[in-house]
Amino acid sequence: MIRDPEHEKMPRKQLEKLQLERLQAKVKDVYEKVPFYRRVLKEKGVTPDDIKTLADLKKLPFTSKLDFRDNYPYGLMAVPLEKVVRIHSSSGTTGKPIVAPYTEGDIDMWSEVMARTLASAGMTRHDVMQNAYGYGLFTGGLGFHYGCERLGAAVIPTSGGNTKRQIILLQDLGTTVITCTPTYALILNETAKEMGVDLRETKLRLGIHGAEPWSEQMRKDIEERLHISAINVYGLTEVIGPGVSVECEHKCGMHIWEDHFLVEIIDPKTGEPLPYGKEGELIITTLTKEAQPVIRFRTRDITSLNVEPCKCGRTMVRMARITGRSDDMLVVRGVNVFPSQIESVLLEVEGVEPHYLIVIDRRDVFSTEDLEIWVEVSEEVFSDEMQKMERLEKKLRSEMESVLGISARIKLVEPRTIVRTEGKAKRVVDRKELPSSGLITK
Repeated sequence: MIRDPEHEKMPRKQLEKLQLERLQAKVKDVYEKVPFYRRVLKEKGVTPDDIKTLADLKKLPFTSKLDFRDNYPYGLMAVPLEKVVRIHSSSGTTGKPIVAPYTEGDIDMWSEVMARTLASAGMTRHDVMQNAYGYGLFTGGLGFHYGCERLGAAVIPTSGGNTKRQIILLQDLGTTVITCTPTYALILNETAKEMGVDLRETKLRLGIHGAEPWSEQMRKDIEERLHISAINVYGLTEVIGPGVSVECEHKCGMHIWEDHFLVEIIDPKTGEPLPYGKEGELIITTLTKEAQPVIRFRTRDITSLNVEPCKCGRTMVRMARITGRSDDMLVVRGVNVFPSQIESVLLEVEGVEPHYLIVIDRRDVFSTEDLEIWVEVSEEVFSDEMQKMERLEKKLRSEMESVLGISARIKLVEPRTIVRTEGKAKRVVDRKELPSSGLITK
């Protein structure tokens, strides 16, 4: 469903005119009100008057996570604190968190783009949405909650965890839409089976999943196991939270709400802009954010952009599935490896469960010379003869080398060995951290 045809189907020239007007206003706004941006713009010799076309975007400086931390807590705000009505924060556990303040106008805008997001995913006001994203400082829970209410559907604010109760509520309250991380969707199914509940026999029809990278194969697993349509959604605390982009029913890329978020792709090493279709790092500039506007934020997420109109009728650019993060990339014996590549291989092989751990021996921040992958096998495989396990291990090694271009050791582990997480799944761990990581059951 297209909630806002005026903007979602806006002709590209008209959309670009709107983007330029909003960009010019926002650059002027941060130049006058945010000392950090005034300083970095002056250092580059740029003034608001220099932004005459969208191509001039490349003249502006990047904003990084480090800039948020260096200006903690309120150094990037463009409004006085008395205009702020809510403050969210990142879920990071090390260093200073990312603080995300919102004005009343920001909350209204966020609610509306989330309503668009849910409508694009296939929700209507007749649905019952069970929201298993975390409530609190994390943006996910309240973002989905307010979007659902704006759409006019019923929301069950379960938050994350208490999985058995989630299953009971899903059954009793007639949940039709589940919102959670893709990993947690699989945990829900696993727990339901243990309880003797078949989710395919409930009213559940749609899942909207994000907050962590996930592969196309994991989508197939979720859809087959839960008997739902699984839709990919994207957002960031630094930009707004969830609601930057989402798939439509055609699942051919995530529509970015370009009237609010101006996007580009750059080469992560050189910082130079790349054309449509080329894979690189996603950069986002907020066009309507009031409390804490962001200019050219480096997301570190690797993707590409497609400007061709979608079959759904929306004209806004689509971003491909995130293949990894530039700061999560592993360099194994000179080869770039993303966890999502490993996942795509594992989930194609029968007898393997969608739970795995990448164990590395790191030599420096990014590089490793040793790669081992711990993979859970199904109950059927684990209880079968040893030869079957050996054949499975050999097959995984072969498939991994074929896709990655490097060899990796495969360690098959028994079912439920790898600890389940209700939030974002941690896939990579250094071997020296393994005993204390909490990622392996004892």
